[in-house]
Amino acid sequence: PLMSGMNALSGITVIGAITVFATAPEGAKSWAGAALVLASINVVGGFWVTERMLRMFKGGKRESETGEIPWQ
Repeated sequence: PLMSGMNALSGITVIGAITVFATAPEGAKSWAGAALVLASINVVGGFWVTERMLRMFKGGKRESETGEIPWQ
């Protein structure tokens, strides 16, 4: 629940960055664009880490049966 809440908060940050980018004066558009890119990376990274953690706890064959660690 905590990770999904943080992903939702990061999504709100992206919406804020889009709003600032749309309303920013010409000189501030580069900063707003950088904020948008960084917030998007944060959202994608959050979902990527969450997916990896869910795969790590997912049932299935163990390392001893397959010879490899299931979350790699």
